[in-house]
Amino acid sequence: MKFEKSGYHGIILSDYGIGLDSSSPNIELNLISHAHADHVPRDRRVSVITTESTRRFMELRGFRGEIKTLGFLEPLETEQARITLYPAGHILGSAMIYVETDEGNLLYTGDFRTPPSPASEGFQLPQNVDYFITEATFGLPIYKWDSHEVIFEQIRNFASRTLDAGETPIFFGYNQGKAQEIMHALSPLNHPIQIHGAGYPLCQVYSDHGIDLGPYDKYNKDTVADAILVAPSSVQESAMIRNIRNKRIAYCSGWASHESRRQQMIVDELIPLSDHVDFFELLALIKTLQPRHTWVTHSPNPKVILHYLRELGYSASSLDMALKEED
Repeated sequence: MKFEKSGYHGIILSDYGIGLDSSSPNIELNLISHAHADHVPRDRRVSVITTESTRRFMELRGFRGEIKTLGFLEPLETEQARITLYPAGHILGSAMIYVETDEGNLLYTGDFRTPPSPASEGFQLPQNVDYFITEATFGLPIYKWDSHEVIFEQIRNFASRTLDAGETPIFFGYNQGKAQEIMHALSPLNHPIQIHGAGYPLCQVYSDHGIDLGPYDKYNKDTVADAILVAPSSVQESAMIRNIRNKRIAYCSGWASHESRRQQMIVDELIPLSDHVDFFELLALIKTLQPRHTWVTHSPNPKVILHYLRELGYSASSLDMALKEED
């Protein structure tokens, strides 16, 4: 199957008029894998197709183009192709895009997580994959995640210890997806949670989907000292954080697996909670899929994952797409 890159992150199947996370305005069917900004078209007025939850997130974040929705496992038929969305386990609404044609089929992951985030619709694969385009944000052997159960317990323990010491627990995590996953982990504590204002309206989508975020409200400077605060790391030097006198901060990210982040971020605890697969999970998935060819994107060093794949007998190559720090 022929395809071409489209800008920073997108893929275009020009023979079929299909775009995958593309920003091109000239694509007949532009499918969006999920609502993180680096996968949404820069032109906020183009027409796209995506899941219902992603539609809501995109509109809440200012997208004004036409958005048609497609349910998971509900095929969309065109004259030349059949398109199906599979749950990607990355954030709520995230989808892998499966395109079937006479030339074979292609699975494009966008961003994905398996085992899936507990604050998502889960993870599911098609039975047969010829060509596989996969992100490898953490595609190095140094990345191996603990289970969600272990990480969630670390999150709750940090919050409980901090509260018992009379201090305010602060968790740094991206406003969309990571923040809600942290809140879901904290929900059994039944302690008031406050979230950064930009993340607050996104929480309703999770609540409507039946995901427990605990007793939460928008950040309030007058009452935050008695709550648990969840906010993006970009506010670290802001008055929001400086005005909380007695506090302890945890940084939640796959990048938190690097001890150097403790000094870089000036935080008290590093919690490696990632919404991307680790190196070993990616290898295991490719062994399961047995694709004819794999393209790896967004890798910190694609030569490493390609070496391992080729040693295992898989045909693989890299797509030159810039590494991102969204996680």
